[in-house]
Amino acid sequence: MDVMMRYGKHGRLVRFPDDRTTVLRMRPSVPLTDPDAAVRDALAHPIDAPPLAQLAQGRRDACIVISDITRPVPNRTILPPMLETLERAGIAREAILILIATGIHRPNEGDELIELVGQEIAAKYRVENHMSMDLESHRDLGRTANGTPVLIDERYCAADLKITTALIEPHLMAGYSGGRKAICPGLASIETMKVMHGPELLEHPNAAAGVLDGNPFHAEATRIARLAGVDFIVNVAIDEERRLIGVFAGHMETAHRRGCDFVAERVSAPVEPADIVVTTCAGYPLDQTFYQAVKGAVGALAAVKPGGSILLMALCDEGVGSPPFTRLALETGDLDAFVQGLYDPTRFVVDQWQLEELAKATRKADISMFSEGIANQDLKRLFVKPVSSPEDGISQLLSVHGPTARIIAIPEGPYVLPIPSPGGA
Repeated sequence: MDVMMRYGKHGRLVRFPDDRTTVLRMRPSVPLTDPDAAVRDALAHPIDAPPLAQLAQGRRDACIVISDITRPVPNRTILPPMLETLERAGIAREAILILIATGIHRPNEGDELIELVGQEIAAKYRVENHMSMDLESHRDLGRTANGTPVLIDERYCAADLKITTALIEPHLMAGYSGGRKAICPGLASIETMKVMHGPELLEHPNAAAGVLDGNPFHAEATRIARLAGVDFIVNVAIDEERRLIGVFAGHMETAHRRGCDFVAERVSAPVEPADIVVTTCAGYPLDQTFYQAVKGAVGALAAVKPGGSILLMALCDEGVGSPPFTRLALETGDLDAFVQGLYDPTRFVVDQWQLEELAKATRKADISMFSEGIANQDLKRLFVKPVSSPEDGISQLLSVHGPTARIIAIPEGPYVLPIPSPGGA
């Protein structure tokens, strides 16, 4: 059978053996027939919060937080009704800031910024990037009860009306994206993230995709977002075609949880683990770097048997990742020793947590990778085995696990949440 796998901007058709391949997908959803009307209705009838128009009355200014380019949030659909609502309520256009929650990622500028919000919004509104390394641009809000230092972007903290937006999807350490994640890591300083992405949290078994209850990362990020304050959220859900299927606006915690429950019903896929899993990092914009592509391998772990194999497809047209992560990844020779070294705070390196997540994957399965953006000699140094094509990789893995080995294909990669189940779906 031929399966269109998410890869780069256009996808790649991959041939699988008909008689032993199971394709794991999101459950079909009916896209919203009028997305603009759905957003406006959510703003007017939010979950556990006053309508946005009411909240905006009498406010001197507003900050709207949006995700960076690595998330396919439909900003051109959700931003115009929000901006219109704020201006009608009396907040001047020049008093509205759209702040890109880059976390510790690079800024989005130029053509990338226009792609993010559209030409009209980019021209008419202030759109600025969070810069986690610039400690002076953050406000010190103290520490959580667990001792995590809370330093959040000053522009957000100073805003009279604080609004966040996001896409809800499974997330490898937070359970689901959205909600509190717009603040932490979205607007947090590197000093905050040294703790939030440290081994004490990330090595916890509940710091995993699809898990909120008992997840220490989710709990601590929520505490940090409470300290920063969030007046209103607009979170969305999308289908495989990136069409809007749900809008969840209102209270940061209850609206987000409602959205997570909605998404969980659609992305959870019962499956009997197989010897071979072929997956992606959901294509553009998530598969531009190996740093992000790790999410595809980690997201497939529940679908693969212990000692099995994962074949990861990710274009990685921007290479390995940030300069610190690239150096770290290419210079690390032993992943187990690397993870042990994480407990020494003096050895902290930016983005080290993603190599820690890769270590989780390699403990359970061998990883092969098809990527046209990273040279084979570098892929070998990234603890994956390069293959010349997805079909070549499948053939090699069948020679390892036997010609009748079962295969699971996950075209949407980490956007699908495999749930181990005897007998599968």
